[in-house]
Amino acid sequence: MKIQLETIAPNTKSPFQLLHLPRLNHLFYWHFHPEYELVYIEGASATRHVGDNISNYEESDLVFIGSNIPHLNFDYGVQTDYIKEVLHIKPNFKENLLLNIPELANIRELFERSKHGIVFTGETKRLIGERLKKLYRLSPFELFMENIQILKELAHSNDYFLLHDQPFVNRYSKKEQDRLRNIHEFVDKHYQRKIAVEEVAQLCNLGKEAFCRYFKKTTGNTFTNFLNQYRISQAKRLLLIGKNVGETCYECGFESLSYFNRTFKKISGENPSDFKKQYSKYQKVKS
Repeated sequence: MKIQLETIAPNTKSPFQLLHLPRLNHLFYWHFHPEYELVYIEGASATRHVGDNISNYEESDLVFIGSNIPHLNFDYGVQTDYIKEVLHIKPNFKENLLLNIPELANIRELFERSKHGIVFTGETKRLIGERLKKLYRLSPFELFMENIQILKELAHSNDYFLLHDQPFVNRYSKKEQDRLRNIHEFVDKHYQRKIAVEEVAQLCNLGKEAFCRYFKKTTGNTFTNFLNQYRISQAKRLLLIGKNVGETCYECGFESLSYFNRTFKKISGENPSDFKKQYSKYQKVKS
């Protein structure tokens, strides 16, 4: 099973990035990233795969995952109507704030425990889950303050268990992680335009064919497929914030609407118009 390094590309300098109602149930996405991740899912029963731990959750789950711990998307294979909220926290939040502010010592300890993978249960899961579902409505300042409060509640909670007895160690070498991260960062910066494979190969000091072999061997995916998957993930984000299909197509680096529609359906199992309509319908039901 191949693993991908995911680069979380923030639009601001905020240490927090919220993914509201991301849908990846059609995709087996075994990946890791330097950001810490707090994920809540409700209305689903599925497999929880974090690091070396494979277990099941029933009806809902709340998990805090440490930096660079490989994990599977929690909604993989889910067929029910579910809610999912994902909060990514940049590593520099720990480095710049938690290590220097004594009042945040308990949250710092929480981040240390996250190296094991933490599953929260009981009232903590229920109450924090309700708060996570409301984050998307908040202003940036309110979001920042509420996230601090949520982390404080988690740090003081006794309703949890660890997924690993010892801190999980990512088996990728630092050199390998840095190389993959450079590739992902380049894609994130330039995905809105045409990207030649030769450009990316130069980042690794490899020729085109050598790079293609390296990327496929390392990630289990071709670079072209990876680039399309990344662009479609960005397209979903734009559709969810109100962009129309045409705008989304060209803003995500696709050169023709027909190719965009085909690629979107191949990766997502539905065309972009249907994806946008389903989300709009869901929002109306929720409101």
